[in-house]
Amino acid sequence: MATGRFQIVRTGIDGIEAVTADSRHSFARHTHDTYGIGIVERGAQVSASGRGMVEAEAGNTITVNPGEVHDGAPLGDAPRAWRMLYLQPAIVAAAAQDIFDGRPREEFHAPVLEDRRIAGLVSATLAILLDRNAARLGRDERLFLLLAAVLREQAPHESPAASPIGRVRDRLDDDPASAVTLEDLAAESGLGRFRLVRDFARITGLTPHAYLLQRRTELARRLIALGRPLAEAAVEAGFADQSHMTRNFTRRYGYTPGAYLSARA
Repeated sequence: MATGRFQIVRTGIDGIEAVTADSRHSFARHTHDTYGIGIVERGAQVSASGRGMVEAEAGNTITVNPGEVHDGAPLGDAPRAWRMLYLQPAIVAAAAQDIFDGRPREEFHAPVLEDRRIAGLVSATLAILLDRNAARLGRDERLFLLLAAVLREQAPHESPAASPIGRVRDRLDDDPASAVTLEDLAAESGLGRFRLVRDFARITGLTPHAYLLQRRTELARRLIALGRPLAEAAVEAGFADQSHMTRNFTRRYGYTPGAYLSARA
């Protein structure tokens, strides 16, 4: 169950959402279908990121890539406060095309950045995106400056080669609401069931079932954003019922589907 305060806020640009939090909540291992970039404002946290175990303290910038398995817990007994921007991949891809003259470079390499200049860019970008009276030109400028700074911290992009696990992951990504068995996924990959589970967890950080639940939760969130009633969103996303969706949603985001719906009203 979530502990603390979470607020979801619309920004001035479609495809970008802001979340502010002040919480002791410990997040289970999960993924996002968006990029995340934010700043720790008070306290500190530790997390197992897809790029290694990291600690972040007040003033640090934190990032996450789409599909990157991570968790998060406070360091010590005190809560930590942070603000995040979540950006749809198409926004980052389009910006990267401009920033790097068409060369692909769309991964945040460092999960924690101690650069005060970048922290200042995060704060300035958050402020202008949440300002309803800000000019679109100013919003776009701030966003480009921030993404240019963060993307330049990364290692050269390398496209992952096609693999049996990649085929399974693609199947779960393409249709997370459909019922699927381990036998189905083993046939898709050409691997035995045990090896599939072992290799999938080693490569992605989650078992196939845990990964599928993450994708269903992301789908439910998108459906709720489109205005689906919670019960309908749960069924359309492949959950057994609304309570099943709520448990997974709250473990992953720290707030309930109802709170997310209210924030978008």
